[in-house]
Amino acid sequence: MRVVLLGPPGAGKGTYASRLKRRLGIPHISTGDMVRDEIKAETELGRTLKEYADEGRLVPDEIIINLLRRRLEEPDCKGGFILDGFPRTIPQAEALDKITEIDVVINLNVPDDVIVQRLSNRLVCRRCGAIYNRLTLKPKRDMICDICGGELYTREDDKPEVIRERLRVYRERTQPLIDYYRRRGVLRDVHCNDPTIDPEIVVDEIISIIKRETEKT
Repeated sequence: MRVVLLGPPGAGKGTYASRLKRRLGIPHISTGDMVRDEIKAETELGRTLKEYADEGRLVPDEIIINLLRRRLEEPDCKGGFILDGFPRTIPQAEALDKITEIDVVINLNVPDDVIVQRLSNRLVCRRCGAIYNRLTLKPKRDMICDICGGELYTREDDKPEVIRERLRVYRERTQPLIDYYRRRGVLRDVHCNDPTIDPEIVVDEIISIIKRETEKT
C-alpha cells in the first residue's frame, strides 16, 4: 500500500506515520529527513543541500525528486510506503505520478486553534530528534528524552504567532494539491478536532481507511 500523508504543520503526520510504519510494516519516508541525512553524512549532494539550507533557499524540485526516486527503488519499498512531506505542490505530485502510483492520500483536517495548542506544547530532543508533547505524549522524566536521555526543547517556530503564519501559507499553497487528489478519487479526509486525543485512535481510523482501499484493489 502506497500512502501519502497530507496535513498542515502540527497535524501529527510524523507521529502517525511512525505508528503506521510499525503496524503496517512499511517504511515511513520523510523528504525532510532524507535531506537532513544527506547533510549529516556530508555527501556531495549533502554539501549542495547544506548550501541551500544555509542561504534559506528552497531545494529545487529536481533534487528532491531524484532523492525520492532513489529511496523508492530500495527493496524495503516493494511492499509499499508512507510518504510524509511530499508532494507539496501540483508539479511535485505530477512528478511523483511518473515515479510510482499512489493508492491513497490521507488528508488530516485539524482546526488552527488545535494546531496552535498542540505545537506550542511540542518538545523535541536536541540529541536524537524524538518528538514529545506536554498534552498527549509526555516524557517519563520532565524535559528528558525517553530514548536517549537528551535534553528536550521548544523550537523557535513553535511560537503561536509563527505557527499561525505557517498555517496561512500552508493552506494557501496546499489547497490546489488537495483538490488534485480529490479529483483523482484517492483522497480520504481524517478529522482531528481534539488536541488531547490519543494518537492511536487516529492511527486506527487511518488503518481502517487503508484496509478499505486495499479491499477495493
